[in-house]
Amino acid sequence: MTEDRGRGELKIQQANNATVFTVKVVPRSSKTAIAGVLGEMLKIKLSAAPEKGKANEALIVFLAETLGVKKNAITITAGQTSPVKTIRITGISAEMVLQKLNQ
Repeated sequence: MTEDRGRGELKIQQANNATVFTVKVVPRSSKTAIAGVLGEMLKIKLSAAPEKGKANEALIVFLAETLGVKKNAITITAGQTSPVKTIRITGISAEMVLQKLNQ
């Protein structure tokens, strides 16, 4: 997945029946949506505020809906309190993630 302005390409890895990639979250946006790729990270705008885990939960729900997986298949493995987070999704291939993100 590449952004129109050509800032980078999403770095996505497949390991042990899981797909791993990094996201940059922009909380308190007007709407929840994919905003493109920033460097090697997927940039996602979230309408939720970054308080009491609300943005993290909104991120998991959005990714689950976008990728067609269950919420419990998605784990934030790093960056719980940071805007840059490492996401691990089980049961879906890296190729399928890229395909669904590009739709």
